Amino acid sequence: MLASLCLAISGIGSGTAGAETLIINSYGGPYEDIIRERIIEPFEKRFGIEVVYDAVGSAQQDYAKIKATKGRPGFDLVVMTASQSLQGCKDGLLEKLTPSSIPNLNALQGELAAVAGACGAVHEVQYLSLLYRTDKLASQPTSWSALLEPELDKRVILPTFQNIMAVYLLEMMSVTNGGDLIDNVDPGFDAMAKVSAQSVGFEQSSAILESYLREGSVWAMPFWNGRAQLMVDEGLPVDYISPKEGTIPLVATLNIPIGAANKDAARRFIDFFLEKSSQEAWVAGYRVGSARGDISVPEELKDRQLTAGPDGDRLHLPDLLRLQEKLPEWAERWERDVVPNAR
Repeated sequence: MLASLCLAISGIGSGTAGAETLIINSYGGPYEDIIRERIIEPFEKRFGIEVVYDAVGSAQQDYAKIKATKGRPGFDLVVMTASQSLQGCKDGLLEKLTPSSIPNLNALQGELAAVAGACGAVHEVQYLSLLYRTDKLASQPTSWSALLEPELDKRVILPTFQNIMAVYLLEMMSVTNGGDLIDNVDPGFDAMAKVSAQSVGFEQSSAILESYLREGSVWAMPFWNGRAQLMVDEGLPVDYISPKEGTIPLVATLNIPIGAANKDAARRFIDFFLEKSSQEAWVAGYRVGSARGDISVPEELKDRQLTAGPDGDRLHLPDLLRLQEKLPEWAERWERDVVPNAR
C-alpha cells in the first residue's frame, strides 16, 4: 500500500493521469517523425497524457523565448542542448531536476550528465564528425586536417558561426594544430582561415548544409554523426569518421521552464524518455548515442558511437559556461579573420 501511495504521488509508473496535456517544444523534420513514433505515442499510451508537439524554433531561439517570458514560454518541456541548460540554470529560468522525481537520472553516466548541469536531462549524445563523399575522395580521411588537402579545394562547405558546429570545428582544428579548446585557439583560427579558402562558403541550416553533399557539389564538411548516419542509411555515397584527434560531443537535453504549467507531466515524460527501453528505441531510430551505458545498441552502430567511458580519450568535453563567455569575442574574430577567405 505504501509503495502504491508513493507511485501515485510521484506519478512514475502510473497510468492514471486522465486528460492531462503536455506541450513539448522540439525539432521538426525526421526528428519529429521518429520521436512521435518511438517516444511520444508509447508515452501517451502508458500515461494517458495528450502531447501537443510544437516544432517551432532552434534551441537558441527556444531559450531566447524562455528568457523573454521569464520562464513562461507556453510550453512545458523543451529539447535544447547542454549550453542552454547551463545558462538557464544560471539565470534561474529552468527547473532543477532530481532523481527523487525522475529516477532514471541515476542511470546516466555521471561525466556526461554533469555536462548539462542540474537543470538538464541528457537524452541523446551526438558528436561532430567529418562527413565525406566516398565516390569522390581517393581515400578515407583520418584527420580534421583532411579539410586542407588540395583535392578538397572548393569542395568544402562550412557552417556559419551561429551554428554550434562551427564553434566545435574551430576548437578541434585548434587541438589538431597544437592549441586547446578555450585558452589557446590561435592555431584553430589560423587553420580555419585556410579551410575557409578551400570552401565554397557558409550556411547556417543543417538541412541546407547536407544538400551540398547530397548533390555532390562539395565533398566534405563537419556534421553531427546522427544526421550523417541517416544519410549513410539512405544508401547515399557518403560516410563519416571520428577523426584521430578526437571530437566534441553535442549533448542534447530535456528541460522544464521554471513557469511551466504541467511540471509533473513533464517529469514523467523525462523519466520515460530515459528508461532503458526508450533509450534503445531512440538510439535505434535516430541513430545517435545515449548517456546510458547499459543499453543495447544496434550492431551496425556499435563502432560508430562514442561514450564517455570507453572512448573518454577521444571525446573532448567542453566547459560550456567558459565557452559561452568566449563566443562574442570569437564571433567577431571569425567574421574578421575566417569568413573573408571564402571564395
